Amino acid sequence: MTFSLEHHWVWDFWLADDGERFHMYYLHAPKSLGDQQLRHRNAQIGHATSLDLATWTDHGVVIRAGGPGEFDETATWTGSVVHGPDGVWRMFYTGARFLSETSNANVETVGVATSADLHTWVKSPGPIAKADPRWYETLGTSDWPEEAWRDPWVFADPNGDGWHMLVTARANRGDVDERGVVGHATSSDLERWEVQPPMSEPGAGFAHLEVPQIATVDDRLLLLFSCDSGALSSVRRKKGDTGGIWALAPDSLLGPYAVGRAELIAPESLYSGRVIRDRHGEWVLLAFENTSEGGDFVGTLGDPLRFAWRNGGPSIQLAAKAGTS
Repeated sequence: MTFSLEHHWVWDFWLADDGERFHMYYLHAPKSLGDQQLRHRNAQIGHATSLDLATWTDHGVVIRAGGPGEFDETATWTGSVVHGPDGVWRMFYTGARFLSETSNANVETVGVATSADLHTWVKSPGPIAKADPRWYETLGTSDWPEEAWRDPWVFADPNGDGWHMLVTARANRGDVDERGVVGHATSSDLERWEVQPPMSEPGAGFAHLEVPQIATVDDRLLLLFSCDSGALSSVRRKKGDTGGIWALAPDSLLGPYAVGRAELIAPESLYSGRVIRDRHGEWVLLAFENTSEGGDFVGTLGDPLRFAWRNGGPSIQLAAKAGTS
């Protein structure tokens, strides 16, 4: 196991590279909760660093839940980190606010924290972006138990025209189990954000498309997302489809993304896949170890896996550990 904590489950994570060290920010919650499902209500963001993406030094918690009434009052969830033109590192992360102790109903919105060194983070008042009912489902408009607006992935516009944010979201139309879309917001300055129509259409067979990432790998565009079996549509399940990590080569960086064409590249035992270049210039994929052969939740980070395009499609080497230095 590349990274694990003795007394905590570890799951979703995201990465930043300062040129010398890789920084990983990860969700974790205490195993003393007993029920792994309770981890979502108790998630905090931790920080670890590595020289090779394989051996990690843990630095503990960097972002905790907010106070009563704040957008992240219950828990802090998945995000991404970018280095702005002003030299400031920004972490865009999900704030979760559950409405009661006995209900799964929750509202997810995006907030931001800033840092000069990737170690100490200061949260800004939020949220900075949330689901817009013009295009997106909001809590109570269907029987889905959450207002999905999470897992922000921020990247620069290729033409230098500001910034884009991809978000795990749900459309306000279509069958309830097929409303998963890639949400979208834009900004000219990384400070003020405007929600836009989704980058994909509902009806692709996913109730949600989690932890999206867009990258250019081997000179080809790649969209990664994760969807578990339980969040596949009834149509997909009847066909025998199962969940895990999905990949798509989109026609354009700025969409639309035809997510119905996405391929399953890793089984559900792995989840929350992220690609990054190692110090040898090779692309690797990291994911957390989700379920054991017996179906139990594992909650550790797996070893980096080689990622490449094979026969026109994305491929990972499940049996081989990526080389380290």
